[in-house]
Amino acid sequence: MVEITEADGQPYIDYMARDYESLLRAMRQLIPEKLPEWRDFSNEADLGNVLLELFAHMGDILSYYQDRVANESFLATARTRRSVIEHLRLIGYELSTAAPAAASLALSVPESVTDVVVINRGDAFATSSHQHRPSVRFEYLGEGPLSIDFNKVQPLPGSGLRVFGPEGEGIPVQEGRLFQGEVLGQSDESPNQRFPIPHPRVILRPPGTTPQALEDMRIESHVAGEMTVWTRRDSLAFSHAGQPDYIVEVDDLDRATVIFGDGTFGAIPPAGAEIRATYRAGGGQAGNVPSHAITTIIRSPALARLGAKVFNPSAATGGADREDITRAVRQAPRVFRAMRRAVTAADYEALALSFGGVGKVRAVASDWNHVHLFVAPQGGGNVSDVLEAGLIGFFEDRRMLNQIVEICDVDYVPIHVTAEVGVESFYVTSDVETAVQRVCADLLSFDRVDFGDTVYLSRFYDRIQDVPGVVFVNITEFRRGDRPDPPIAENGRIELGVNEVPKVPAAEAYRQGLKLDFVQPGRRRP
Repeated sequence: MVEITEADGQPYIDYMARDYESLLRAMRQLIPEKLPEWRDFSNEADLGNVLLELFAHMGDILSYYQDRVANESFLATARTRRSVIEHLRLIGYELSTAAPAAASLALSVPESVTDVVVINRGDAFATSSHQHRPSVRFEYLGEGPLSIDFNKVQPLPGSGLRVFGPEGEGIPVQEGRLFQGEVLGQSDESPNQRFPIPHPRVILRPPGTTPQALEDMRIESHVAGEMTVWTRRDSLAFSHAGQPDYIVEVDDLDRATVIFGDGTFGAIPPAGAEIRATYRAGGGQAGNVPSHAITTIIRSPALARLGAKVFNPSAATGGADREDITRAVRQAPRVFRAMRRAVTAADYEALALSFGGVGKVRAVASDWNHVHLFVAPQGGGNVSDVLEAGLIGFFEDRRMLNQIVEICDVDYVPIHVTAEVGVESFYVTSDVETAVQRVCADLLSFDRVDFGDTVYLSRFYDRIQDVPGVVFVNITEFRRGDRPDPPIAENGRIELGVNEVPKVPAAEAYRQGLKLDFVQPGRRRP
């Protein structure tokens, strides 16, 4: 039922009027024609009116679902993560799971310790927990045990400590939790068997980016005392019969499922085989913790016996949340056009951005067979050894045979802004200060400014003046902080270089990068 109007003496049906009020109005217009004996339909308690309102209500709901079904049928208009996942799978694009942050830990022991300490895979460290911020777990995931001979580590003068890796190579750790040898179930030898992973938020890198022993997920089948290690693929379409391959699908709730072949495309695990999984869960921007935040030893018996302490000299970087559907819709066509092969600079950039943990990237060919990838990890900072190794492995079967790929750090440019801000007398100055710092930091945020962009002084005036409680603003300093420029950049513009982005305005940058002087309106200085 839809709204009916008159046009040139003929009834005109408006099929766009499908909400509750329109449906109810249209049905009431039909009462004299269909039920002429029903004369008094103004009483809302009348059973007929109750039924009309019920039908209008149900029609409104059905119209809503019809619109949703139509929207979710097309990638450009889909709004749910589940629909976007299914659409992009048609072109072989899988949304990235959350990427783990990586850090390097320094280890200190008393000066009297001269032992050889062994750090094993899975040894865990963490940040301190707070009421509104739980601790973040980091683990050592090296290819083999890490041996540290403290007899070769020179004591720090006057400290009474031996410190391993305060400035150089320390203990490489990644955020997340390792689950080893979990039983997923038993094979019944049917085709296309599916085994859900018990824990959500599984960390998955593209297959082949790391050695098989260090893959984020390892699937084994055990039967009659024999073990088979299965290989993860992007697709089973190119797997032969009997080839021990599997794929992993991640749904909209971040629940992963292991899927085996059907005997034609990929092997079927033999009957009675016990399927076991070793995998990691976690990831996200919460792992991008600042320096000296990882201070707790959770699981490392060798260190606990020595009374050792740990800390991260530099901030952890590379942690990224699961891929947003808006970014995926924008990124997937670029990856599809690259056909999983890196030939042009655009191909390199599109493929690198699909790798979890990469926030920005710029590809430059320095000569005929060298490609430099200037990479900014998600959340800012420098590229960790883990992310660099992952990207090199990722491009190993995508680059041309004679091309050499090098991963480089981007240049972070500090932007110095000093402003005099007048505040209304009935506003709390600290609240206005926080709001001004927030809007200014947003103008320099990692996601807003790209390589080679221009930072404009006028935008700072606009955004600060729009903050509630601000009467006036006078910016007295607007310049790059890495060279002795004039207080105000020429023409009110700061031009960034092709490999430059603004330094990420973290909490410390709020205090140091943006200097504010708050005064009352009647006390404005000349």
